[in-house]
Parts: sequence; C-alpha cells; structure tokens
Amino acid sequence: MRRRQSEHPEPIRQTLGEIRVRALVGDRRRGQLLVGTAVIPCALGAGGIVGDKREGDGGSPRGRFRLRGGAYRPDHLGIRPRTALPLRATRPDDGWCDDRRHRRYNQPIRLPAPGVSAEAMWRGDGLYDVVIDLDYNRAPIRKGRGSAIFLHVAREGYRPTEGCVALARADLLRLLRRLGPRTHLRIG
Repeated sequence: MRRRQSEHPEPIRQTLGEIRVRALVGDRRRGQLLVGTAVIPCALGAGGIVGDKREGDGGSPRGRFRLRGGAYRPDHLGIRPRTALPLRATRPDDGWCDDRRHRRYNQPIRLPAPGVSAEAMWRGDGLYDVVIDLDYNRAPIRKGRGSAIFLHVAREGYRPTEGCVALARADLLRLLRRLGPRTHLRIG
C-alpha cells in the first residue's frame, strides 16, 4: 500500500510535560532549551529574560507557559509538521495585533488592518514557517504587557528576537514531534 504524502510513517512518541529555557552566562540574548538530557541552542529577546514584560521592551517573559498550538507555512514546508499540538496552515492575510489600543490586542487579526499595528504572520524570511503560541498574556489579556510571544524559527547566528524563543528550523521540527497540549515551556 502506498502512503499519501500527508501521512506520517511512524507514530508520535509520548509528548513532553515540560521543557525549559535558560539564558547563557555572558549573553542574555542567547539561551539553551533543555529537553530531558538534550540541550538545544536558542535565541532569546534582545533584552534577555525579564520578570516584568512590557510591549516593545525586547524581553522574553519569565514564567511557565502552555503551548496553545500554532501555525505552519505550507508553501515552505510542503506538509504539516508532525506534532500532537493543534496546527493550522498560515494564510497570506494572517497577522497578530500588537496595538495596545486595539480590542484585538495580542490576538490573531486579518491583514491589511488600516490604522492598526500588527505583525505579519506570512513572512518571506522563514521565521514563522513554524510558529507556536506560548499562551503569554492571554487570559486575561493585559494591554501593554507584551504580545506575539512565540516559539519560532531562529535567524541565522541566533540573532535576538523581539521577545520570543527561537530555534534552528531543523531543531524546531524535531522538537514538535514531542510537543502536545499538555506541554509547558518554562523560561528562566
């Protein structure tokens, strides 16, 4: 029997309960993601790990966050990544509102959204080829406390993020196989 392209040849292993991120000593903008005994390099926000996150401060928020699910860019990946997390295909008009004055602050939004500050989720640079929502500042949403905090693909050289945690694409795709709705990410 021939497999369809969207079918996965092996089952997803048991998902992880918690993964951790810690900053590197001497460079607060870089970190390590700890998955059991594995250590995976990652990029952090330019402001390092912060306890009092504010919109635009460049910090990665300290805390323990549920992985809400995410999105992938189908034209860059070909097929849906293997994961137990809910994932949907990104569309060209997907955005994320970072405008603290708007009622959709820190939530998905359709673009274009005239007069509203929003981040495009359909990016040409590959950073959001896979993006996982870290459930930061979501229930309740507090205006100005930071938005669009994701786990996503890192820039070359693990250059700092705006506050997200970013991994090499291959590492992120491997990690996704072990993530599920009960997995939490602890930063700090």
